[in-house]
Amino acid sequence: QVQLVESGGGLVQAGGSLRLSCAASVRTFRTYNMAWFRQPPGKEREFVAQITSTGYTYYATSVKGRFTISRDNAKNTVYLQMNSLKPEDTAVYLCNAVPISTTIDYWGQGTQVTVSS
Repeated sequence: QVQLVESGGGLVQAGGSLRLSCAASVRTFRTYNMAWFRQPPGKEREFVAQITSTGYTYYATSVKGRFTISRDNAKNTVYLQMNSLKPEDTAVYLCNAVPISTTIDYWGQGTQVTVSS
């Protein structure tokens, strides 16, 4: 069964940085498209970044140039490096995994990121 565990969240001042990790317990990690979503307080869940099974990356306009998604297939882990953080980045960040050629979504429990002014 797929299990995703996020870590690395916390409280940081505006302009600071955090690095989130998502450890995936999956059979064949290389065959999964991985992504980060976030849900700000009182708002809907929104897309942040994706890295496909082949290593292509995509970013939401709001984070492009500030966030970097990467993956370490040897460790079954996806990362989200967040720089130049803004208060509007405050949210629960969730790891998402989709096996290629499917529409099945697996989700982690989320990790809280709070950016103060």
